[in-house]
Order: sequence, then structure tokens, then C-alpha cells
Amino acid sequence: MHGVLPAASQRRSRPPLGLAFRFALREMRGGLKGFYVFIACIALGVAAIAGVASVSRALVEGIAAEGTSILGGDMSVRLIHRTADEQELAWLDSLGDLSRIATLRAMARVPDSGEQTLVELKAVDNAYPLYGEMQLTGGEALDAALAQQDGLYGAVVEPELLVRLGLEKGDTLVLGRASLRIADTIAAEPDRLSDGINFGPRMIVSDAALEQTGLVQPGSLVRWLYRIRLPEGTSTAAIETLAEEANQRFPLAGWRVQSRANAAPGLQRNIDRLAQFLTLVGLTALVVGGVGVANAVRSYLDTKRPVIATFRCVGADGDFVFRVYLIQILCLAGLGIAAGLVIGAIIPFVAAGFITAVLPVKAIASIYPVELGLGVLYGGLTALAFALWPLGRAHDVPPSLLFRDDASATRTWPRKRYIVATAAAVLLLAGLAIVLAGDLRISLTYVGATAVVFVLLMLIARGIMAAARRMPHPRGAELRLALANIHRPGALTPSVVLSLGLGLSLLVALALIDGNLRRELGTTITQNAPSFFFLDVQQSEREAFDALLAREAPGGTIDGAPMLRGRIAAVNGVPSDQIVAPEGGGWVLRGDRGITYAAEKPANAELTQGSWWAPDHSGTPLVSFEADAGADLGLKIGDTITVNVLGRELTAEIANFRRVEWESLAINFVMVFSPNTFAGAPHTHLRTLAYPDGGNEARELALLKTLSQEFPTVTAVRVKDAIQQVNSLVEQLAVAIRAAASITLVASVLVLGGALAAGHRHRVYDAVILKTLGATRGRLIASFSMEYAILGLVTAAFAVIAGALAASFVLVEIMDANFTFLPVTAFGAALAALVLTVGFGLIGTWQVLGRKPAPVLRNL
Repeated sequence: MHGVLPAASQRRSRPPLGLAFRFALREMRGGLKGFYVFIACIALGVAAIAGVASVSRALVEGIAAEGTSILGGDMSVRLIHRTADEQELAWLDSLGDLSRIATLRAMARVPDSGEQTLVELKAVDNAYPLYGEMQLTGGEALDAALAQQDGLYGAVVEPELLVRLGLEKGDTLVLGRASLRIADTIAAEPDRLSDGINFGPRMIVSDAALEQTGLVQPGSLVRWLYRIRLPEGTSTAAIETLAEEANQRFPLAGWRVQSRANAAPGLQRNIDRLAQFLTLVGLTALVVGGVGVANAVRSYLDTKRPVIATFRCVGADGDFVFRVYLIQILCLAGLGIAAGLVIGAIIPFVAAGFITAVLPVKAIASIYPVELGLGVLYGGLTALAFALWPLGRAHDVPPSLLFRDDASATRTWPRKRYIVATAAAVLLLAGLAIVLAGDLRISLTYVGATAVVFVLLMLIARGIMAAARRMPHPRGAELRLALANIHRPGALTPSVVLSLGLGLSLLVALALIDGNLRRELGTTITQNAPSFFFLDVQQSEREAFDALLAREAPGGTIDGAPMLRGRIAAVNGVPSDQIVAPEGGGWVLRGDRGITYAAEKPANAELTQGSWWAPDHSGTPLVSFEADAGADLGLKIGDTITVNVLGRELTAEIANFRRVEWESLAINFVMVFSPNTFAGAPHTHLRTLAYPDGGNEARELALLKTLSQEFPTVTAVRVKDAIQQVNSLVEQLAVAIRAAASITLVASVLVLGGALAAGHRHRVYDAVILKTLGATRGRLIASFSMEYAILGLVTAAFAVIAGALAASFVLVEIMDANFTFLPVTAFGAALAALVLTVGFGLIGTWQVLGRKPAPVLRNL
């Protein structure tokens, strides 16, 4: 041992760090045996976190780079129900090139067969598009395709529309009161992403064709978009200044102004939220992997006892031993982090193709140092948090005990410095997760739940060992050996319970969340929701429309309400853009909301505070506010809400709060006003129809055919079609969540395999002694199977309970949805736990059972 100082000299001078580094590297020359699980666990977690963060950044960069094309201009102004007046239009036109677009939903039908479908209609002028390129399948220019020929205006549509209606290019369809010629199909629409969720295929017509359809009536739900292309070289800061000036110059316009820097705010918010969630899932994989880190370090130090003993006997102190092996652990963690970074850096390039198929935006795949650095930080802290404790315990193990056959019987706590260092690493890891997760409430809940689950699993493992130790000895030798293996010194019980418990708890939670959302959409909502929503029913048509519904759907339930759109301009006199709402509570302030008025309290409304106004109320305008949204904003009875409707600001006093069951898909509004608030304001009516027996496709399509002939300007939304669209979005999200969750499952399997590998030496010893005494391979397999089955069942039972509680919290407290325990998911988790523990346990011990006794006995 050249280079180790004598004991007396060492007391005077501590060995330099370089000496510890040289010894650490020398010992690593023997290879990485025993540390493959360690490296794989760190690599998986780092890859998940770095990859998710990089994909999120790639999407954000893609949205920013294509901001002008996505938005359709450098600046966009949106109005609802009304067009810009002369003064507003003159000011917008003075800024640069101006384009006007109208978007609405309408029914397109085939004149001969009566087949029809809901379409997302866009009416454009000759200046469209200001940015990007509108590509048609036939290669024709857009203005030529939309031009009038033989008395019919042209329309370009998505290919899906032709499939739905059985049409071909050149055929005629009816939109409102106008017949249109299908001129071509859409290959690429540059500003599609800014339109949000679509419930039907796109159809684009000219503004002249829209006027001919008769769809635009007073109060009709039409969004008017004014896009401006500013002079070349206009900076983003200058555009933001113009956006502020638009609101200051026309404070009552009620428009929403966007710049190219914020082209798709809703999509960006959703990307951030999904990234935060997937990052927490990746962090769970790292925590699970941390158990593997602790197992690997403990097992590695166990095999290095002779080396440590030699260090101690020739004068090295515990600090030197700690530094040597800490350097080794950090080097190995560096290998895992490096592997994870390589994978994380590749993920955006691989994911870019899949993203393009799902979202109409190009992700800018690149190497993002900050996001990769986040993975390094998480990986390094995880390695330290789980390695310091076993390394610290090696500091004070006496040399005499290290030369014995088994030191595991002596369980001592490490010195206070190592306990403090471990606690600091854990707290730093938790603090990092809380700070970077974005949503403080969710991140705090996640960190707290993870800590509680971790402690509970440790207690459960100790409880299983104590119960096995205190159980009366069974007659069967196999069961007796299985129980002994569970509580013996150095047993695998804590490692197996921790690794499987954390991973399975997460998987059960995600599976229950996914299952409940699908159940809610596919069963509960479908059964309770109305069959149709009918939009833009004019005041003059309302009675005749209701009479037609009663005639065509006898026994059906018809509900309705007046319908306007507006946005909250101020709360208690404070402009809405100056209100800092809690995370998740500001949605009601963003964008426009559907609003209505009612003299009587709606039948499905449950007041939580306050009272309803008199039917003939004529005093101060009053409003009923949704209870949860009001609580998020800190509102109380008597507060005032100012809404901008049709360019007018109206202020009403909160008279009551009411609870709304959004999942019923009945007619519900955040705000219901007293009738005197909107006296004389033009508006349309909303109607719903629910068949007494739920209806069927034939009856629904027949009703649609009749309605389209008698009320061509009314838009019918078939609820089943809308739910199908939402289901497809949930499916896309579920794919990403399952992919991230599978990383946790892989980490759990790796940790389980590592735990079995760590106990390999003890298993060889047991198997050889028992086989020498006459035990057969079959009896040993039965014993090991019982051991793993007991651990798997107990762990699965805990995972089902913990996962169900986590899923219930997420669904009820965060998503404001209902939770139902799904037994199939629970039994699936139990089965998965049994297959993993028994299967991997037997795979790991099969080689052990095949070892010849003689070579092992000679080395005892």
C-alpha cells in the first residue's frame, strides 16, 4: 500500500485529497460490476427530466419562431359579436397592412342527400394570409379558388369533410342559405394553431360568400379577427407598446390584443403544465432509482470490506475511507448522468416527428444547455442524497468487525455530519422540485406525498420483517425458510418494498386518473349530457324552433337560455389584467366567457351564499357567480364585476354564489345576470335537447336534416361528436403520460434486479448449505416463491391504497372531477407486483440454485 502514511504521522497530517483520488481510480480498474443498476437508474431519471424539459423548450421555441405565421400577423385584434367601428378600423389600418377574418361554427350539408356535418368556418379577405403560405392540394391560389364562378362562390375544405359527406372536388354543398362549390382541399393552413380546439373540419370561404350565407345576424357567435403586418424591422418591444396603446386608445372596445411574441398562449400554458407534470414523473423515477443507488453503494461497500480493513489497519482514518468511496460514487454517478444527458439530448430530435403529427407546429429540436443542466442537477443531488448515508456508516465500522464474515448484523447510524449532509441533499432536491415545478400547490403536494409514501414504505418493510420474526414457526419447511429470509439480517425486504412500492403507487395513480377521465367522458357524461346543443337561435325564430324540437323529438327535454359573449374587464374596479389570481384560478379572467341572464333561479343551480333576485328586479344590476371561481378570486357578496359586452362595459353587484356541475354538460354559465343588465342588447339563444331514452344515431341525423332545411342558420353541435374529439385529446395526453410512467416502472424493475443481485452472495450460501443437508431445487424454488409472493402482495396492497388516494386528490382537488375506485386497475397492479417480484426473484435465484456445493464450501 504505497503512499499510505503511518498512523502517528497521519494524526499530524491528513492524507491529501489527491491521494484519495488516486486510490479511488485504482480500485475502479476492476470494472463496474455491481454498479450497472446504479448507472442505469441515474441515467433513466436524468434522461426523463432533461428530455421532457428539452422537448418543452423545443415546442416553445417553435411557437416563438413561427409566431407571425401562427398568429397570422405581427399583431392581432379579436372582437366577438361585432366588427370594428370606423374609428377603430381607421387606427388599425394606419398601422400597416390589414386583413379581416371571421370565424364561427356552422352546418354544411349536401343538397341532394341531406347529409351534413359541423364545420369550423373561416371567412377571409383578399389580403389573407399576411404571413405564411396557404397551400391547396391542387396548387391553385387561394383567391382564385374562392372566387365566384357560374354564380357559385368557391370553398376550400379539409379532406376530412369530403370523407364525412361523401363528396368530391367540384361538388356543391349548402352553408346557411348559400350554395358553394368545393374548389379544392387544404394542404396547409399557416394560422391554424391560433384557433384552439376544433370540433369539425375546416372550411374557408371569402367574406363575400359569408355575407351570402346569412349566418351573421345580430348577436350571432362570430369572432372577428383583424391581423396587422407592421413595417419590416418593427421590434417585439414596439409591438407590445402598440398593443398597450390599442387598449388605452379604445378602453371600451372589449377586444383582445395579441402580439407575435404570444401567438398561442393557451397552447404554451398547456405545454408548460404537461412538462411540469412529466418532470415530476421523471423525478419519481429518480427517487425510485435512488433506492437502487443506496442498494448498490451498500452492496459495493460490503464487497470492499477487506480493502477498507486494510486501509484502517495501515493508518487510514474514516474520513480517508469516506473520501475514497465518495469519489468513486461521484465518478459512477457522472457516468450515469452523462448517459442520461446523451439520451435526453436525443429525445427532442426523435420527438419532433411525432409532435408534428399531433400539433400543427414545428418543434425546433436543438441542444438546450439549461434544460440538460436541470437533469444534471437532479441526477447529482439524487446520487448524493441516497449515497451519503451508506458511505457515512462505513466511516466508523471497526477493522475487527470488517474482517468477520458478515457485518450486516451491526446497524449503526452514521455520524451527525453525514446525517446533516444527507438531510441537506434531500431538502435541496425537494426545494428544487418545488421551485421549478411551477405550480406551488401541486409541487408541495407531490414532495409531501413522496416523503410520506417513502416513510410509510420503510415502516411497512420494517413491519413485515417484525411480523415475520414474531410469527409462530409453521410446519412446512418452505414457508418457514421464506419467513426467515424476510426478516434475516441483510434481507431484501426494505429494498423490494421501497422500489416496487414507489413505482407501483405512481402507476396505480396514473392508471386510475386515466381510467376515471375516460369513464367520465365515455359513460357518465355521455349518459347525463344532452344529445344536442343548438347555437345562434335568433329571437324571432325561438318559438318556431322550440315547436319543431317538440314535434320531432316528442318527450324530449328542451332547455335554453339567452346567450351572449363577453369578458371580465374589472373586479371591484381593478382591471382584470392587474389581478394576480392563484395558480389555476385565473382562467375566468382570460379570454371571453359565455354569459346569460335569468329572472328565476335555474333549476340546476344550487346557491351556496346569498339569495336570488326578484323576477321583476329593476335596480342595481346583479350577478350570480360560480362558487369555486369566486373563491379562487377571493370574491364575496357585494363585490362588483365589470364585463365588456358588445363594446360596452356593464358593472353588476354579486348577489349570490352558486355551485355548477360542469361535468353534466347542461346549460351552465360562470355568470348569470339579472335581466335588466342587458336590456335591449342584441343576442341569440342557446338550446339543448335530451332524448328521453338517450336517442340513437338514426333519429339524431334525421333531426339534423329537418333542422338544416327549416333553420339553415342555426348551428347544431352533436354532443357525442364533441366528446369524441375530447377523447382523442385525452388519448394523446395519455400516451405521453404512459411513456413517462413506463420509465418509473423500468426504474423499479432495475432496482428490484439490483436488490436481488446485492443479495446474491447470501442466496448462494443458503442454497449450498440447504442442498448439502438434502433440500431439493423444487423445495428451494417453492420457498423463494413464497418469500417474493408475500412481499409482492403486501407492496401491491399499499400501492393500490396510496395510488387511489393520490388519484382521488388529483381528480377531486385539482381537476374538480369525480373519483371512482376501479377494481380492475387495482387487481392489475397487484398482478404486476406479483409477476415482477416472483418472476424476477426466481430468475435471479435460478443461477444460485445451480451452483455446485463443493467450490462454495471450500471458500467458506
